[in-house]
Amino acid sequence: MATSAQTAAMKAMPVRLVGLERRNPVKLSETPRRQQETGRYWNAIVGNGGQENACGWCKDKWGISWQITPRVLMEAMAAGGDEAKRAFEAMMDMKKIDVAAIEAARRGRRS
Repeated sequence: MATSAQTAAMKAMPVRLVGLERRNPVKLSETPRRQQETGRYWNAIVGNGGQENACGWCKDKWGISWQITPRVLMEAMAAGGDEAKRAFEAMMDMKKIDVAAIEAARRGRRS
């Protein structure tokens, strides 16, 4: 059994998921394909006592952080170059990720 010092040390350890380093004990990620799925996950978490955070991150009522990252954003980042830069810049203004806005940014347009 872990001592209280060991437990505190484990909770303070950074956790890496989807390339981000955070200091929360647990992080989960979901990659929906469409806006409808994105909204369903987001609303289930935030609408039930959770809170919104920036760039697709939200926290449920138990304090577990989730990143709801639509596949279109992951594909834009994987494409690299200007396409990734435009998608990233669009995402920085969002809480819940807007699939149509990311698709427009990938094409070099604003939605």
